Amino acid sequence: MRGSCFAWVSVVFGLLAFAVTAGLNQEENPFEPGTVLRDFGEIAAVDTDMTIPKGTQFQIRFDVGVQANPGKLNRTFESAARFINMHVGAGVPREAIRLAIVVHGGAVLDLTTQEHFGSIYIGRQNPSADAVKQLQECDVQFIVCGQSTAWQSISKNELLPGVRVALSAMTAHELLAQQGYTLNPF
Repeated sequence: MRGSCFAWVSVVFGLLAFAVTAGLNQEENPFEPGTVLRDFGEIAAVDTDMTIPKGTQFQIRFDVGVQANPGKLNRTFESAARFINMHVGAGVPREAIRLAIVVHGGAVLDLTTQEHFGSIYIGRQNPSADAVKQLQECDVQFIVCGQSTAWQSISKNELLPGVRVALSAMTAHELLAQQGYTLNPF
């Protein structure tokens, strides 16, 4: 009896400590919406030691082959938004940031129309669709692997507006590299 009472008290104190810590973490969240993409891509102010030289131009490509978790925005799309928000917030002109997102594998479904997405995931909405549109309004290119679309029987008209199809993701990466786009390792 004594041991189970001790276990019960330990559980209660553990839950209380977790609740207090969770509450403190919520209040201390340093992330806020950026100034460009306010709906996603939150950023934190940072006291940096590495300055971004005036006149810096960014040309970066992202690679994504993993589909978003159910009901969530694709994490790489979020990262691209964060990149834009961070750097504009640090004084880089929006026009000096050129991003391309190369999509392949299961992540191709995150670039499909609401109709196609809903036919695969009965009645569900594509949670990445609005973010794709907002990113495209910031001149972010979305390039999909043609091999992945063929494998998944996805036609061009089942892709979101503005999504371009490449022969393959490998082809897209090489062509973007030749245009001066570096690969973001995250």
